[in-house]
Order: sequence, then C-alpha cells, then structure tokens
Amino acid sequence: MKAVVYAGPGRMAVEDVADPRIEEPGDAVVRVLVSAICGTDLHAFGGHLDGIVPGTVIGHEFVGEIVEVGPTVTGLRPGQTVMGASFTACGRCWWCRRGDHWHCEARTMFGYGTVFGKPIGGAQAEYVRVPHADVVLARLPEGCSPEAAIFVTDTLATGFVAAERGGVAPGDVVAVIGGGAVGQMASLACQAVGAAAVVVADLLPVRRAVAAAHGALAAEPSTLSAVVDELTDGRGADVVVEAVGGPGPLGAALGLVRSRGTVVTVGAHFDPAFPLPSDRSFSKELTLTFGIGDSIRVRDRLLPLVISGVLDPTVVVTGVVSLAEAPAAYERFGRHEELKVLIR
Repeated sequence: MKAVVYAGPGRMAVEDVADPRIEEPGDAVVRVLVSAICGTDLHAFGGHLDGIVPGTVIGHEFVGEIVEVGPTVTGLRPGQTVMGASFTACGRCWWCRRGDHWHCEARTMFGYGTVFGKPIGGAQAEYVRVPHADVVLARLPEGCSPEAAIFVTDTLATGFVAAERGGVAPGDVVAVIGGGAVGQMASLACQAVGAAAVVVADLLPVRRAVAAAHGALAAEPSTLSAVVDELTDGRGADVVVEAVGGPGPLGAALGLVRSRGTVVTVGAHFDPAFPLPSDRSFSKELTLTFGIGDSIRVRDRLLPLVISGVLDPTVVVTGVVSLAEAPAAYERFGRHEELKVLIR
C-alpha cells in the first residue's frame, strides 16, 4: 500500500509499504478515508524525536471503513465507517476504567514510532491496523461528516480537554496562547461551555483572523497582557490555555493568569526541565495542569455538539490533499502556510 513515511529531518515521502494485517485477536484493519496533518506531526517532520526513524509511517488522526476484524472483536464489523482515537488503550485496566486511557500500559500512539509506546503504523496511509478495536474505534454517527469527525479523534478532543481541565466556567475570561488548530479548538470549546471572553494570541495574522471570525478576540502576543488586563480590571485571566508547547509559551501563560487561576497546557512538551517560578506560583495559589486529548473518553460528549452545529471544527481546514500531495503539504505546514490539512 501507499503511505506517508518520515524520510529524514524536514522530509516526508510517499512510499510502498507492507499492507497491515490482523496480528492480535482484538485487531481491526481499517481502510482510511480521511487522515490529517496535526501540529504535533511537525515534531516528527523536523526530526526532533529520537523514537521516530526513517521509514516510520506517520499519522494519528483518521476516519475509515473497517475491512477486517479479529475473532474477539464484538462491537464492530466490516463495512462500518468508524473514527479512531489517536492512541490505543485496552479498555479493561485500572486506568481505563477511570477514563484515563492515555495512561494504559497498552497505550501507544499511531505513527509515532517508540516515542509513546510500542511502534505501530500511522494512518496517513491507505490502511491502518487498530489494536483493541472495540475500544479505540467508534462508529461514525449519522449526521457527522468524516471531515468533522476526524477532529474529534484528536484536535478537538484536545481543545475540549483544555476547557475541561482548566475548569472553564460561565463568565470566565480565557486567554489562549497559540492560534494553531489546537488553540482554535480550545477557543471554540471554551466558548461552548460559557466563557464570557476568549482571547487568542498568535504571531500570524491569518490565525488571528480565524479566531476573530469564530467568536474570539484576537491579539498579537505583545499586546495579549494588555487586552486581558482591560477585560479583567487588571486581575489576569481566569484560565490560560497554552497551546504551543515549549518553555517560552508556558512561562508567558504563568504570567497572564490571575491569583488562584489555572494554567492548562495542551501544547506538546519534550523539554526535560522548566524553570517554574515557584515563589510567585505559591503566593498566587496557581494551578498548573497538563492535558492530552483523550478521544475515547470525551467523544460521546463531543459528537452531539458537532452534529448539532454548536461546534464546527472544520472552520480551520485550509487544505485538502491526496496522499501523493502530502509531502508538499508538510512543507507548507512547516512554513506556517497551512492551519489544518486533511488527506483524502
């Protein structure tokens, strides 16, 4: 089959790779209809992650059609259209029973090599093998397009987790650092749960324009603090969502939040250390929390919001390409010329 593979720092390629097959009784093989390029895929594209080696099939967001299931799969059958989660989980362990699927010992992330578990092929491919299929896959409900559902598999789930983990309440003022797809999803989710104002900060005018067109206030990073102060009489934001990753944005988030406020970071962090201002965090009684989008846990709550039109994640789609066109799309993505690219 054809698949997008990591070919070295700054290079993706479409190559012929072996077709996936049933390897465990709970597996399914899915023919991919729609995949996507995620902002976290840029870490792979840039060669920043040691666990991703040349030849790794990339991609962790997908919607597709089941073509084969293993003998212990009970809730799914060939021919059904399904959406995946970005990672696997067994559904039976202590962590899974709590709804903390990311911490399952069986967890691994599609298309991420050995970074987050055992290697498993990604979904920017014609087919993908899905372990623990009864848990990882969900049938696509009537009225939800594949193009919308693919956001529930990771990006919108992550934005929703930001609102959930941040404890966003009606009337809150929320600042979002980063106007990429995850930041935009966090903005929409915070608005949906009742935030009085959401301010999205990004260096790129096009991203600020998207945020402003869909209910947020937009600000340049240099003016974000002043905008938040004006909205809160100088108190600071009730919740700050850091949706970029890295120590700089996280440090900025801690400087924007009010006393007894919450900073929730859903940006990808790979730095081993961060200089936490513990004195200020103590005196202001701050809460700092991290979140990873767990589609398995939140999709039943998100899908009705998408189907009803309360949330429309497709507003961030800037490109739709074929599998053969994916490497060029990665290059545009790396130059920040795309916000979200779907691969059909």
